Amino acid sequence: MAHSHPELTKNQSLVFGSLSEAGGPLTAYAILDALRDSGFRAPLQVYRALEKLVDYGLVHRLESLNAFVACSHSGCAGHDTAAFAICEKCGLVSEFTPDKAIAYLKDWTGEQGFQLSRTTIELRGICKQCAAA
Repeated sequence: MAHSHPELTKNQSLVFGSLSEAGGPLTAYAILDALRDSGFRAPLQVYRALEKLVDYGLVHRLESLNAFVACSHSGCAGHDTAAFAICEKCGLVSEFTPDKAIAYLKDWTGEQGFQLSRTTIELRGICKQCAAA
């Protein structure tokens, strides 16, 4: 179920651009700081843009970090589920789609009659590079 999204507004484009360039998660305040020269003054401007970008499937919210990350899959709006492995040492965030886990979750929610709106799976730990160091 690919969502079509309208052309991004200037603010949405700027916020998405700063997240894409960051290559990792940013808090709304970090985005605000990065975009001050582009005319952003209020956190609300950033939050409004982020909310729409999340709706469009272009950005994911990482609850455990209270931060946002640009989607690394093109056409991710097709996945209702995003999964992230977050390294607690270097901060690396890897996005992946755990199909078997998603299938299990969909079965469970179906059996329970639970209407799922969004799923974000966050794994916390140490990445391979940090573990080897």
